[in-house]
Amino acid sequence: MTARQTRPRTRALALCGAVGLSLALTGCGGSSDDTKPPTAASSTASSAAPAASASPADPDAAVKAAVLASYSSMWVEQMKAYRKASPDGTKLDDYATLDALSAFERDLATMKKNGTRVTGGVGHEPEVTELDLEAKIPTATVEDCVDLSKWKAERTPSGEVIPLPTAQPLRYIATATVERWDEGRWMVTEYKPDGSRSC
Repeated sequence: MTARQTRPRTRALALCGAVGLSLALTGCGGSSDDTKPPTAASSTASSAAPAASASPADPDAAVKAAVLASYSSMWVEQMKAYRKASPDGTKLDDYATLDALSAFERDLATMKKNGTRVTGGVGHEPEVTELDLEAKIPTATVEDCVDLSKWKAERTPSGEVIPLPTAQPLRYIATATVERWDEGRWMVTEYKPDGSRSC
């Protein structure tokens, strides 16, 4: 595998637009033609199960499985958080940190402020596309085909359904950076949806 350059630990994220989910949930400052996909939404445990990305002969199969397990667990905890617009009672920070966690927390704060929550599900087809175990901080890249066909959000307490923007792609690629920290845990440090890449 090729070595990866160290990524910056922080980056500016706009509350609406770059983050994306806030826009889909609250309509904050965007039109129905905005094509930015959500950063996260609810997911069922079964739809978040890791996709087989390595053959039995792959010497990195166990590592890739651990990476995908952490990525999928992050989505399970997001499901819990986005269903109630709060990270309270979840283990989201056990699997996401740095830029990824900050973006999700901003989404949750906006959802709480605007009285919205996610009630639908999101499909996944994640695979490890890059792995650098020789780096000072071992790093993996996960590409996920995100499926919003069962995605649903609503306003609380009315239950009014919030439709996706008309130009929102229902299937698109999202890329996550996952790092192995000193404790041996794989943590999602960055999550980038790309509505221009369909799958």
